[in-house]
Amino acid sequence: MLKYLNGNKNNFIKRLDNILDQRRIKATFKSTKVKKIIGDVKKNGDKAVLKYEKKFLKTKKINIKNFKFSNSEIKNSIKKLNSETKKSINLAFNRIYKFHKRQKFQSYVLKDRYKNNLSYTSSPISRVGVYVPGGTASYPSSVLMNCIPALIAGVKEIYMTTPALNQKYNSAVLYAAKKCKIKNIYKIGGAQAIAALAFGTKSIKKVDKIVGPGNEYVALAKKEVYGEVGIDSIAGPSEVTIVSDQSSNPEWIAADLIAQAEHDKYAQSILISNNKKCIKDVNVHLKKQLKKLPKKVIATASLKKFGMSILSKNLNKTIDIINSIAPEHLEIFIKKPKKILNKIKNAGSIFVGNYSPEAMGDYLAGTNHVLPTAGSARFSSGLSVHEFLKRHSIIKISKLGIERLGTSVINLAQHEDLIGHANSIKMRLKRKL
Repeated sequence: MLKYLNGNKNNFIKRLDNILDQRRIKATFKSTKVKKIIGDVKKNGDKAVLKYEKKFLKTKKINIKNFKFSNSEIKNSIKKLNSETKKSINLAFNRIYKFHKRQKFQSYVLKDRYKNNLSYTSSPISRVGVYVPGGTASYPSSVLMNCIPALIAGVKEIYMTTPALNQKYNSAVLYAAKKCKIKNIYKIGGAQAIAALAFGTKSIKKVDKIVGPGNEYVALAKKEVYGEVGIDSIAGPSEVTIVSDQSSNPEWIAADLIAQAEHDKYAQSILISNNKKCIKDVNVHLKKQLKKLPKKVIATASLKKFGMSILSKNLNKTIDIINSIAPEHLEIFIKKPKKILNKIKNAGSIFVGNYSPEAMGDYLAGTNHVLPTAGSARFSSGLSVHEFLKRHSIIKISKLGIERLGTSVINLAQHEDLIGHANSIKMRLKRKL
């Protein structure tokens, strides 16, 4: 089932990098289509959004006047939601809020011996757009993960878009939005929704930053509008890497690999083990569990094409392999996880111990599930409160300060041939220009 690789061979990391590179989707044609949609929405606003909604969702029910969910639509939809799901969303909200509350930015002030005041502070982004996938799969967890950090940061206006196939709404998504106090929710999706948020239309306000997952068109649209607005990241297909040994439970490992694979046929599930028997047993359990899985076709396609089992006898080599993959999710199911935990530098979230499946982090452990993919954990982090804050430096130089430091500034400015800079200091020191 899983492609077998011997990680003990020389130059294995280089070979692995080549395999991982093949997974990255070449999307030139789709990128061209996305650029066209964005240009159209930028120029024609709501009319263009409506055109693409009708084209892609194949529905005649939507019109410009009902882009936005009405209070009655939200209320009536939430009524249909069962109490158990509401309780689970409430629990997830509380745990995610509690964890992220601790991320609040701490301002500070530095006063030096010349009575200069240097401070570092922050202010929230004013207006944020949140994209929530819809259609055949809707994710209330995405609402919570993207909106709660924004709430804690102090974002005043949050606008949410989620596609509604045939004007059918996901009650759990709307309930989660209500928990997050979101009042502006729009029934639009795809690249046209990203463009509407980025440039604004008559119906939808222009935002300052766009966050949230989506399909390839959404990811490409976010990439295209970056610079006009901020974005969280360009999310690729989901991925997990699991490290195991003889003490691990192969049945549980198989379940966690499948949990990732059922997301998408491009999802990546990798097992690294020092134990051949564990690898063999995991493959046996994969076949058994896939037979009963509703999304068997998707998960099987993912595991066959992008699934891997890597034999690695050396712990340091295992660490190198993990840091090279830089996985979105890393599960460490070995007897002594501390041996490698502090040496892992590249991973979105790390799940330690047999009772820490990645699915816990997806929903209500409390940490964020919006994480870097496709190796970007080498240089980026998961979504946090800080993503919704702008940091500012405040500089107040005293008369004594400019007298004591000004000459050095003049020297540096003249060295860089920026005479205007030097003159601005000289004037304050009452020197000849």
